[in-house]
Amino acid sequence: MNIDTTSLIPATLIPGDGIGPEITAATVKALEALGAPFEWDVQQAGMTALEQSGDPLPEATLASIRRTKLALKGPLTTPSGGGFRSVNVRLREAFKLYANVRPALTIVPGRYEDIDIVLVRENIEGLYVAHEHYIPIGDDPHAVAISTGMNTREGCRRIARFAFEYAVKHGRRKITVVHKANILKALTGLFLDTARDVAREYEGRVAMDDRIVDACAMQLVLNPWQFDMLLCTNLFGDILSDELAGLVGGLGLAPGSNIGEEAAIFEAVHGSAPDIAGKGVANPVSQLLAAGLMLEHVGRDDLAARLKTAIAQTLNEDAVRTRDLGGDASTERFADALIERLS
Repeated sequence: MNIDTTSLIPATLIPGDGIGPEITAATVKALEALGAPFEWDVQQAGMTALEQSGDPLPEATLASIRRTKLALKGPLTTPSGGGFRSVNVRLREAFKLYANVRPALTIVPGRYEDIDIVLVRENIEGLYVAHEHYIPIGDDPHAVAISTGMNTREGCRRIARFAFEYAVKHGRRKITVVHKANILKALTGLFLDTARDVAREYEGRVAMDDRIVDACAMQLVLNPWQFDMLLCTNLFGDILSDELAGLVGGLGLAPGSNIGEEAAIFEAVHGSAPDIAGKGVANPVSQLLAAGLMLEHVGRDDLAARLKTAIAQTLNEDAVRTRDLGGDASTERFADALIERLS
């Protein structure tokens, strides 16, 4: 593949809420020092957008992503009440971001050493899409709560093929399909059966096995090194991806990407942490690693590798860490130390 290293790549930048603008600013500074190829169109979403435009996901933001097909997003806050749906879910639906990729890689030595697991999560079907309603009984309007999940054969096949192609491209050896087909025989049984069908196309290149979700959660704690990649339905993937983050030091070290046919959005996966917003103490590593995934997506593996190496050196050799990682560095000080490594 021939990569044009001279032209700037249009990309949407969503700073986010809470600590989002701080960690996004640190990330943009580091990318500039790296010579990254992005030309940013800054847009808003979440509470910031609601306050400015009355909509947590304004049309201007959607239009920007439609144009650039590429976005880096800080953490967003979904307003409580008022009928507002999750902005993240709306973005996934709007751009058919069917694949969520969450790598968990040891950077800072801790309780678990040498973790290197990639979780691929189906992103727009299943129980997590929250097709819900209440049934009133008597004077109780919320007497019964009902939630409906739906998996399609097409959606299961699409995410399974994505996972196997990812494994081939990145030299992964085995995919473990996570399910609850012993109980949710239709909803997750379809997911498992379809993954098995797709796996046959990759025999000799990528192995496949499967785990019931509760057993997988336990085994991730007892012996995570047995896993290489996990392929999960929407809800199970949401839960297990955070467990994986816990194995490598927490959500502050966990990036995520959302890949679809129409766009790709990269993000820090933690929340907006309003309690520490504006204090200059937030850890920007999750957002920085998400930017690294974005660089890989546009074919700049060279820059992504330099960024990840510099992050590890800053954390371990220079011992510059924010307080959530046991240090006392500010967001700005960490960014400055990282930029020194990149220069």
